[in-house]
Amino acid sequence: MASLKPVADLVTHRKPRFPGESAAYRDARTALLAEEIEFRRHMTRLVEQRRSLPPGPLIEKDYRFRDEQGFEVGLSDLFGDKDALVAYFWMYGPERERPCPMCTNWIGSVDGNAADIKQRVAYKIFGRSPVERQFAFAQERGWRDTDFVQTVGDDYANDLGLLTPDGEYPALVVFRKDGEGIRLFWMSEMTGEMGDPGQDPRDAPDIAALWSILDLTPDGRPANWYPKLRY
Repeated sequence: MASLKPVADLVTHRKPRFPGESAAYRDARTALLAEEIEFRRHMTRLVEQRRSLPPGPLIEKDYRFRDEQGFEVGLSDLFGDKDALVAYFWMYGPERERPCPMCTNWIGSVDGNAADIKQRVAYKIFGRSPVERQFAFAQERGWRDTDFVQTVGDDYANDLGLLTPDGEYPALVVFRKDGEGIRLFWMSEMTGEMGDPGQDPRDAPDIAALWSILDLTPDGRPANWYPKLRY
């Protein structure tokens, strides 16, 4: 790996685009730029560490699903011609009148990139509701490139601990195929117990564009505001 230049040298290339910034703003923005570069480097190290994970456990159970054509398929069928599968389980069980707004926001933010994502990996949304019901909601939202499957039975949700007496929970899981079968590559494991004071537990970085955009603004992400299905 090529040696990295000192951050102090990199920030000297900053060129303000608007005239009139105060010395205080200049100094604070330069200090923030240094932190942003360090954060970028930390994210790069994190990605490399994730990619270097040793082989995960083999998936021994034959989880079953129903695809958008109504056919029952196995987990291996969801890969298509790809070696990796990104699977998001969303909170839209048959007992829910409408899906979770946060899950809806997550899927909507990724849908715009789904066609590109699927050039490299398989990408599926898992739900406990009939696949026709999931697809109907996708049409209502104008989602074009997201593929939905129905979990047949609740083995998948139960094994991942997603069903509780309080309801269901989402899960982001990446599976990988190798010569021995299907393995877990990575799963989001930041639970509520890992949340910091005053913050919702969340993955880092946030995949949903909503929070990343709000983080750029003066007020940031609100403490007690969440997206809705309709405004």
